[in-house]
Amino acid sequence: MDYRIREPKRPERGNRRRNRYYGKVILLCVMIGFCILALIEIIYGQEKLRLEQERIALEERNAETLQALEKVQEDAGSKDTAQAAPEAELENTSAEQGQITNLTSVDTGTDAPETAAGTEGAAQQDASGDNEAAQAETPEEDEKDMQIVFMGDSILDSTREYDGVAYLISQNCNAKVYNLSMGGTTAALLPGESMDYPQWDSRCLLGVVNAITGRIDTKIFDNYKAGELMKTCDFSKTDYFVIEYGINDFLSKIPTSIYLPNGEKRNMDEAYTYGGALEEAIRKLRDAYPDAKILLIAPHYCQFFNGETFMGDGYSLDYGYGTLIEYARACGYVYDQHREDNVLLYNAFEVSGIDAYTADDYLEDGIHLTSEGRRKYAEDLSRKIMKDFYPEE
Repeated sequence: MDYRIREPKRPERGNRRRNRYYGKVILLCVMIGFCILALIEIIYGQEKLRLEQERIALEERNAETLQALEKVQEDAGSKDTAQAAPEAELENTSAEQGQITNLTSVDTGTDAPETAAGTEGAAQQDASGDNEAAQAETPEEDEKDMQIVFMGDSILDSTREYDGVAYLISQNCNAKVYNLSMGGTTAALLPGESMDYPQWDSRCLLGVVNAITGRIDTKIFDNYKAGELMKTCDFSKTDYFVIEYGINDFLSKIPTSIYLPNGEKRNMDEAYTYGGALEEAIRKLRDAYPDAKILLIAPHYCQFFNGETFMGDGYSLDYGYGTLIEYARACGYVYDQHREDNVLLYNAFEVSGIDAYTADDYLEDGIHLTSEGRRKYAEDLSRKIMKDFYPEE
């Protein structure tokens, strides 16, 4: 019998070397991973800091603009100066910042007032052209199936013929249309504007509604296309009042509601809020024209730039009263309160197909609609109106 002690079998030298090699590789991979994560965090932090600095700088410039605007309005003694000051001040700010038009207001419409001399000259030289344009927007009633009155900002006002939203809807629905939209306007009253009817000088949605319902004199709309059309329209024959506002309310830092998140109320009248203005407009139109239907259009998706610098979009940019999508939801909330009162809703923000992926096709400057965008917008609205007007088809 062999009583020799056997030595344990030692692992092969090659296996030990391989194990050490794999261990080093794993450790190296872990270290590289940590380095990459640290680098990403540094880059993200720097970009976030840069955007925050740009946001603060923009808010400071906006605050300076508003202060200058308030001073201009205080010094102005006439209604015309008070109306022209916001657009003039904002345009000056845009020029200084390198053409920042879509961060001021949606005011590139064709409905801006002219000087007295310019108006007189245009009246003498283009009388026939104006008459033809008025006839194109208000064709013979007996040839049309319905009458539609549009109220809004430059989304509806900037292009009025050929591929303008209101014009396209008139063709699609065989409708007689009156486009009372005016570029640069809001739904709500601006701070400092009077609610008293004798002193009323605001061209906001409530001003248009008050003129339609006979509460104020239409002279404040003289030299505007909307004012000319008001004088020719029999509003009692209207089938649909279409209300499109919200982007300028957002840019003008108008609250969506008098109610605060904690349930308390702001010390202001509802007419100075976006949702409150929509509510009051609906009540007044329903009282005056109970047989007409009201179609609310929520603001659509937008992108906002400071020059060429992207500042945010309808989901991210907030001036203190919510992002643009919250204004769209405020419009939806008003609709929910009146859906039984012949009120319809087109939530353009969520159902129009205008979003971050299609913005280049549908938005020409981040806000205003391109020709393709207007066609898409008008087709959606036309289908909604036709489905409501002919529910059995």
